[in-house]
Amino acid sequence: MNFAAAMAIALLIDWIFGWPEALQKRIGHPVEWIGKIIEDLDRHWNTPDRSREDRRRAGIYTTAITVGGTGVIALTLQMVLPDNGFGTIFLGILCAPLIAANSLHSHVHDVATPLLVEKIQQAREAVSRIVGRDPDQLDEAGIARASIETLAENLSDGVVAPLFWGTILGLPGMACYKAINTLDSMIGHKNKKYRSFGRFAAKLDDLANWIPARLTGLILCLTTSDPQTALRVMWRDARSHRSPNAGWPESAMAAARGVRLSGPRAYGDATSPEPWLNENAPDPSAPTIYASLHHYRRALFVTLGGLIVWAIL
Repeated sequence: MNFAAAMAIALLIDWIFGWPEALQKRIGHPVEWIGKIIEDLDRHWNTPDRSREDRRRAGIYTTAITVGGTGVIALTLQMVLPDNGFGTIFLGILCAPLIAANSLHSHVHDVATPLLVEKIQQAREAVSRIVGRDPDQLDEAGIARASIETLAENLSDGVVAPLFWGTILGLPGMACYKAINTLDSMIGHKNKKYRSFGRFAAKLDDLANWIPARLTGLILCLTTSDPQTALRVMWRDARSHRSPNAGWPESAMAAARGVRLSGPRAYGDATSPEPWLNENAPDPSAPTIYASLHHYRRALFVTLGGLIVWAIL
């Protein structure tokens, strides 16, 4: 089967249809199925009575079971498909739910709409669905920054990375990546409960996203009006981000839109003193979110074009 062609089909299906509400109500979503496995293992193995070393080992077992089980199921499904054009089409259909292009655009657009008409509380409620920081402490610029950062980072995590691994390894690669990414989002935290249990999952997620994050940053830079400046800012600022990967797409988007992103942020009662990306630029606003969404769509188009070229070659 042609994996690149299947990924192009998957991206088109997700962008046009997303995950239908009827299917969501009836069977949930594949990522939610993975999440339930993680929840069960977390509840049974990540208990306060265990030592840090026991919890670290349990976290490794949890990651192995989740990723391995997901990979086996995905490989089985892929193996029963015919090794021809019809198999490629069916593979694309199976892979489509593991891409988040449509839902990401919708969630960020839901923030921009009330913010544009200065309905700050509605915008805070919308942004609280996609970020972990305290929405009540966000002003207009903070809401815009949070949504644009999420758009850039999740273009990598939710679109480019699964397509990258799917193009290389097919459905097993894509599904294993989603399992790793879901593990990181659920247990890869640096708090008391998950510092030991989720450490392995977090490190594995960093590794899985290393190439896709930089590739996403490159795509964002090359799809702006001044690629040279965007590349320069990305190269300068990306490494200052707290994440080894998220800084690349976020700094690229900051440069492309001519605004500053990241910076100090509040999580509950604590404030995280994050450095600025593109520090000397002005703060973003609601129109900047719309411009970022337009840039996001342009990046998706280029990604789709790249997959088609790869499939032909």
